[in-house]
Amino acid sequence: MHTAMPPFRIGEDALTLPALCSVARERRRVVLAAAAQERIARARAVIDEIVLRGDAAPSVYGVNTGFGFLADVRISAREIATLQRNLIRSHAVGVGPALSVEVVRAMLLLRAVTLSQGYSGVRPLVVERICDFLNHGVHPVVPSRGSVGASGDLAPLAHLALALIGEGEVQHGPPTAGGVEPTLPAADVLLRVGLAPIELSAREGLALVNGTQCMTAIGGLSLHDALDACLLADVMGALSLEALLGTPRAFDPRVQSVRPHPGQAQSAANLRRLLAGSAIVASHKDCTKVQDAYSLRCMPQVHGASRDALGYARDVLLREMASATDNPLIFPPDPSAAVAPASDVNDANGGAPSQAEIISGGNFHGQPVALALDFAAIAAAELASIAERRIEQLMNPHTSSGLPAFLTPSSGLNSGFMMAHVTAAALVSDNKILAHPASVDSIPTSAGREDHVSMGVHAADKLGRIVDNLRNVLAIELLCAAQGIHLRRPIEPSPALKAACEVLRRRVPPLDEDRPLYRDIQAARAVIDDPEFLAAVRRQVELV
Repeated sequence: MHTAMPPFRIGEDALTLPALCSVARERRRVVLAAAAQERIARARAVIDEIVLRGDAAPSVYGVNTGFGFLADVRISAREIATLQRNLIRSHAVGVGPALSVEVVRAMLLLRAVTLSQGYSGVRPLVVERICDFLNHGVHPVVPSRGSVGASGDLAPLAHLALALIGEGEVQHGPPTAGGVEPTLPAADVLLRVGLAPIELSAREGLALVNGTQCMTAIGGLSLHDALDACLLADVMGALSLEALLGTPRAFDPRVQSVRPHPGQAQSAANLRRLLAGSAIVASHKDCTKVQDAYSLRCMPQVHGASRDALGYARDVLLREMASATDNPLIFPPDPSAAVAPASDVNDANGGAPSQAEIISGGNFHGQPVALALDFAAIAAAELASIAERRIEQLMNPHTSSGLPAFLTPSSGLNSGFMMAHVTAAALVSDNKILAHPASVDSIPTSAGREDHVSMGVHAADKLGRIVDNLRNVLAIELLCAAQGIHLRRPIEPSPALKAACEVLRRRVPPLDEDRPLYRDIQAARAVIDDPEFLAAVRRQVELV
């Protein structure tokens, strides 16, 4: 549980990727801001007035009609609550392994944020109950497969909503020996923590399942890790360059200024700072080598391009996280305008009270997110691809500037990091398969009404797997580059890179003879996932 930070105020605080992670991963508490409660209540008043008219009210999609292809089917006033409950039950059709607790927490937060915009027509109670789930650690079990990203993430969000009405299963309580929270009936857990299931009212079932919160949750957490990996790639690349007796000459700011891509300039600046004060670089400054391999010399261009692409995807997701992605959207009267008589209903506005409008649109469609996440997946895959080429440079005695084959003092008797490189190559190949875009696919559903879909969850899922592979490749590069620097002793690397090696060496000793390297890879991955790794480097130099 995150105790150091104040609660995140939904409807008031800016929702950034670090803020999303603080709630999803560190269990930061949330509260619903008063201004958000007022916005929600204003939109709800529009729905309440329609409900008050009963069967005399005009047809309003999702309030007194069926859904999708059944939108033309009128529902009687006495069946409106049943309609909403049936929607949740019928749409909870997901299959496959459950999404992680951190993804579910991100989904809950994003769902609360979009409803807090005040365009959905739910009661404040609904958003408050989502906050209660987060603060009490009640995590609905959400199967990972079943969304095509059309009317948003219908199936995953239905499973999320199922727990709110006291049905389905949730994860709650101290983790088991395997690190997983126990799975229990939602009704039992709600009783245990003192929360009543929500009895859905008009419009609320549809409001809970329309939106892009599953793809955005998975994508947002993965993007945070991918952006962090941009810095890690600069550090690992600098370590490899030191071990390979490369030159920082190509990182000269004048080279970057005549091709002014911002990510390229940032990566080059990081590399210059990381290599500043290196005795290893100074030791070979008068050597006859003219140019380094592309995987060293072109790091600013490749790392920088990925950094820019990931930055674009981050901007798209930040907009999405702060958006109303429901349908239909309710635009209440301006509270500063004169109030019309309660009986004055404008049928042209979909049955909404005068000065209010209810508009059916397509903000639930996941295409903006899906395209951005596909782009991000390609960018992350390229960071792993160039890192694997640097590992090859370290392994190969023809390119490693005098290092022993496979970075072991007794090549032949020992295989050193030979097979660690094979693992890196396998992960990069996996990424190439996963980098195929999901957003170009579409399968019509709902009797042709939902005839173009985004496959946004597929794009998000692929990005998450690619980023995981990327971070494992960077962990392997860290092991190999640190071993190369170890073999350059007594000449020392730069202070910043020495600090990076020291953090690794607290968990992984140099490789003097063969041992099972899977434990070293796991430990190196834990090192780079720990914020202390980059913090130790940043205590020596400023990184951008």
